[in-house]
Amino acid sequence: MPFPYLDETKALNESTRKEADGSFIQLSDGVTHYQLSGDVNDIPVVLVHGFSVPYFIYDPTFEFLSKQNFRVLRYDLFGRGFSDRPKLQYNIQLFVKQLKELLEALNFKDINLVGLSMGGPITAKFVEEYPQVISKHILIDPAGAKALQFSSLRRLAQIPMLGELVLGLFGSGSMVKSVASDLFTAELVEKFQAQYKIQMQYQGFKRAILSTIRNGMLDDFLELYKRIGKLEKPTLLFWGKQDATVPFEHSELILQAIPHTEFHVIENCGHIPHYEKPEEVNPILLKFLL
Repeated sequence: MPFPYLDETKALNESTRKEADGSFIQLSDGVTHYQLSGDVNDIPVVLVHGFSVPYFIYDPTFEFLSKQNFRVLRYDLFGRGFSDRPKLQYNIQLFVKQLKELLEALNFKDINLVGLSMGGPITAKFVEEYPQVISKHILIDPAGAKALQFSSLRRLAQIPMLGELVLGLFGSGSMVKSVASDLFTAELVEKFQAQYKIQMQYQGFKRAILSTIRNGMLDDFLELYKRIGKLEKPTLLFWGKQDATVPFEHSELILQAIPHTEFHVIENCGHIPHYEKPEEVNPILLKFLL
């Protein structure tokens, strides 16, 4: 019997998904919510988000690249946003499989692949397994250089049943509060949190979050980064200097693992520089992609 998270009051179905923009596609493990712009002949860019914030986190990037005539794809990872919450292990194999099936269904080739935070290990694993379809790789404050230090709540979340109980009693407020730490600019926090909370009302969200933690998605992926470094794919790295989620110091390890990386530090910025400082990030991204 699933744990009764009382604030998850809605099921994801055709009716409730009418609230969402974008499109939906049935993949082997469930329905994926995505948004696609551009023409089939335009340069393709695929945006992979992180641990718990769904695809709205790419709003400035998606809008900018779409206006620059790229073929841009963003989507919600399973368990997030308006994508299904399948009763599976939320490990890197699940997320790579979801990405592969989505790209095949939409006929994406010669991809410029962008990974934010936990999307870093996901895209890195995809690059390792399918290097023939990757043109360029962009990382934004990627997780995985070291295992992330868990808060008390996340440590408790790893304990079966206790994690469910703690997340059920205290998790909603704590998670909404914690996403504020992704931002250095306080004026952006209220809107960001309001968008974040929408997904939390749908059944299976917290179960997916727990499974993601328990299946090592916030652990050390440094050896993976070293392996893709040897492939020498053109790589661009952004990092917010004041990142309180994945410390800026982790950038040194990523640069050692992928030494040919083009690196840009974004000052006075937190974990999501493309969202917080698009006026600085977008011109750099555009130059790298062209």
